[in-house]
Amino acid sequence: MDSILMRRLFGLGPEFAHRLGFSAAWLADRLIPAYLEKTYGFEDSILHQQIWGLEFPNPIGLAAGCDKNALLVPFWERLGFGHIEVGSVTVNRSAGNARPRLFRLQEDRAIINRLGLPSKGSNLVAQRLSRTSAVNMPIGISIARVEGSASAIKDYCQCMMRLLPYADYLTINISCPNTVDGKNFEAPEHLDSLLDALIDQVSGRVPVLMKLAPPDTPKVVYDSQTDAILETAVRHGVNGFVVTNTAKDRLGLVTDKESLQEIGDGGLSGPPIYPRAVQMVRYVRSCVGPDYPIIGVGGISSAEDAYQMIRAGASLLQIYTALVYEGPKLVQHMKRGLVQRLKSSGYASIESVIGTAPGIGEYADLTGLSFSPG
Repeated sequence: MDSILMRRLFGLGPEFAHRLGFSAAWLADRLIPAYLEKTYGFEDSILHQQIWGLEFPNPIGLAAGCDKNALLVPFWERLGFGHIEVGSVTVNRSAGNARPRLFRLQEDRAIINRLGLPSKGSNLVAQRLSRTSAVNMPIGISIARVEGSASAIKDYCQCMMRLLPYADYLTINISCPNTVDGKNFEAPEHLDSLLDALIDQVSGRVPVLMKLAPPDTPKVVYDSQTDAILETAVRHGVNGFVVTNTAKDRLGLVTDKESLQEIGDGGLSGPPIYPRAVQMVRYVRSCVGPDYPIIGVGGISSAEDAYQMIRAGASLLQIYTALVYEGPKLVQHMKRGLVQRLKSSGYASIESVIGTAPGIGEYADLTGLSFSPG
């Protein structure tokens, strides 16, 4: 049944298929919830973790960008996700970029998007989350600015305050590649001003994470811009990092250059960015150490990918593009595969394997600041 649905959806335009798939999921969640839980459910205590004081039944999460407006939160839990990140949400409605803005690269099992942060706005998302029935997984909310706003920091703060009562954690998206001016806060001096305002208003009520852009190469051994961002984030009391966002470049693709030129700009996601995402996780872990949990995201498509990302230093994971290509059974397959790998390697818990891959040197003060939790 899943394979038939996937073939039919792939015969449609990507954005229309996304909307149609959401409609089918919304209907299934209301008509056959028990069937969904029986078909897709699988948990094992070896995958359970407590992070930031939150209970994660398993490490597999849904990445921001899929359920931007919190339409299907209970459905994702029925599919077996251990957490979900809603958004990115902007304070007011945002149309995003003009269509077409979503493209499949089937040879690479990848996606290019230049959606440009479309959002129904923080008020509607807050209303939906307030009506969401109790779920047993953490709900993160990614917040972003509205492109072209006169006061970006005010946008972030207003959005955060409206959504804070419904968030188990917040992610500050400073690294979206799909807006004209959406990367401004990657400059440390601007990030400093943003975090001054946001962290003060959150006042420790929920963990605050920061989403980082991928590196330009998988051979990261030193990156001064990333170090400056990490230093600023740690100094302000950020609790962890989401690593990484989509990539602006087209490295490692099989898709022909003519097709890529026709598509144009946009953020690349899927297996081609996985090597860089893993290396970036290793790098951030080496910089800040184990006291700042990392959510690894970027091209994870299998249990082995998930396992290696955890060994690199990720405590939690997020997927999206692989779900498009592999279908909803992927979550269960990844969890079963993780359990098998943990047990066959003699690990009693998933915490035991986090960061066991060789790091990039000892985690230390790379920028003059002692990386220790505040």
